[in-house]
Order: sequence, then structure tokens, then C-alpha cells
Amino acid sequence: MSYHQVTAAERYTLSVLRRQGLTDAAIARAMGRHRSTIGREMRRNRSHSDGTYRIDLADWYARGRRSHSRRNGRFGPADWQQVRARLVEQWSPEQIAGRLRREGRLSISHETIYRYIWLDRAEGGTLYQQLRGARKQRRKRYGSYDSRGRLAGKRMITERPAIVEGRTQVGHWEGDTVLGAGQAGPCVLTLVERKTGYLVLGQLRQRTTTAVTQRATQMIRREARPVRTITVDNGTEFHDYAAIEQQTAARFYFATPHHSWERGTNENTNGLLRQYLPKGQSMAHLTQRTCDRLAAHLNRRPRKRLAFRTPEECYAR
Repeated sequence: MSYHQVTAAERYTLSVLRRQGLTDAAIARAMGRHRSTIGREMRRNRSHSDGTYRIDLADWYARGRRSHSRRNGRFGPADWQQVRARLVEQWSPEQIAGRLRREGRLSISHETIYRYIWLDRAEGGTLYQQLRGARKQRRKRYGSYDSRGRLAGKRMITERPAIVEGRTQVGHWEGDTVLGAGQAGPCVLTLVERKTGYLVLGQLRQRTTTAVTQRATQMIRREARPVRTITVDNGTEFHDYAAIEQQTAARFYFATPHHSWERGTNENTNGLLRQYLPKGQSMAHLTQRTCDRLAAHLNRRPRKRLAFRTPEECYAR
């Protein structure tokens, strides 16, 4: 197996999981990496002064080493125009590099694109604003009673069929709600297929059990391919999951509380969606047509884990 260095985007995930107290082995499993890769990253890019792992410092160390070892390739205005056009579409540097290489248009690394962006920023440019920003982290308030998600008889993720974990079969999904300006107001329901990353969005006027049950049932019935399982978090909006199961062939499973990495596909996709629906912004203006358009836009963005094919291409196959 060939070794691929940890990317700038992966360093963000690594730093979050490290702050949650996970071991190198657990982090590796959550990120789909070999634990030696995670261990090497921690040793080489942690702080030299106090030994902690911080994303900004780790990225600075890595870029510094590459700048001394990499040959100074030169790219012309036409090459950078291709890159800029895709950055405006809010593709990540890794997606841009992979897709351009796959299409035979340009051979460029994502690290070169990152350096181009940082140089542009140093000169007063705004390309960096097209990158996904680090989101505010939430932490569990230990020592306090947590009543969320307490529902007798629900099916836990440990009972989920083993085939779901392997991502070898299309039809196993993860679900969540993405909030707008308030906790119970207009928001969206996200369903993401685990194998292909294919996304469907449902507009919700209220974040209630009734609204989620009705919309989820509609979304599942609309899919041409079977929806076999859906893994969700412990929010009360999914408490009427049995009604959805009665009306569809889907079976629901609930992730372990405060283990967001168990629904990593959904969490990552929600992060992409936040580029269009920022936190704290009202979603009262959203229509289902707008949700369908946003989902289509994300489904047509190439993904590294799909060999830079798009979720739409893979789901259609």
C-alpha cells in the first residue's frame, strides 16, 4: 500500500479528535487511515515546545518541509484560471487537483494550490475565503445530567449489520438536521448515502418530530434505489422513527451519544453545506426547490475517496 501524507483538511479532523481524548488507533479508524500514519503526523508536526498538536502549527511545519524538498514547478495564467474557477465553486484544493488530474487537464498538487491561496491572501487577495473555515467546537459538559436522546427500545449502532461499516453496498444512509437561526425554527434535513456520499436535502418549517417524520418519509420514498438503513444521532426529532419504518423499508440505528465520528459521512457533508447555509443565518427563505439545487451542486463536486468521481456519478452507477 502506498503512503499518502496527511492533508491540511485532515489535520483539522485530527486535532478535533485528539482534543476529544482519542488514541492514535481510534483516530486512525475514524479517519480511515493507518495508525502509523497518524503516529508519524503527531511526532513530526506537534509543538516543539509543549508537545501539543495544533492545526495551524502542524500545517506550518509540514509546508516548511515541503517547500525545501519540492521542485519549483511553474504554472501559467491559464493553469491558475482553471484553479480559480473551481475555487469560486467552493471546491477544496484537493478536489480541484484530483479532478483536473483525472480529466487530464492539469497535473498539480493540492499543496501547491494551498500555497497559491496563502500567497494571494498575503497580497490582499480573497481566495482564502472560498475555503472551508474551522467551525466552533462544542464540548460535553461532564458532570451534568444529559437527557437528550433518551428513548426506550431504540436500535443502537452496535446492532447495525456489519455490511454497513464496510461501505460495500449502496443503500445505507446517515441522517441529521442542520439548524438555522433558532433551535426549533426553519432548518433542513440531510440524508447522505455512506458508500457514495450522495446527498438529499429536505426543507423543514419546524424542527419537530412530526415535521421530520413527514419529510424523511417523503425523501425515502422518492429514492429510486432502496434505502436500507439510516444511522442518526440522538436528537428528539428522530423519536418517531418507528412511524418512518412502518411506511418505508428503512431501518433506523442510533449513534452512541457524543460520538459524532460514528456518522462521519454526514458530519463532513453538513460542513460542506454550511458554506451555503452559515450558522446563525435564518433558513425561513428556503424552499424545497432551493434544497434540491444545493444538493445537486454538492453531488457534482468530486471527492478524493471516490477517486475524484462525483457522488452523483457513483450513485447513478
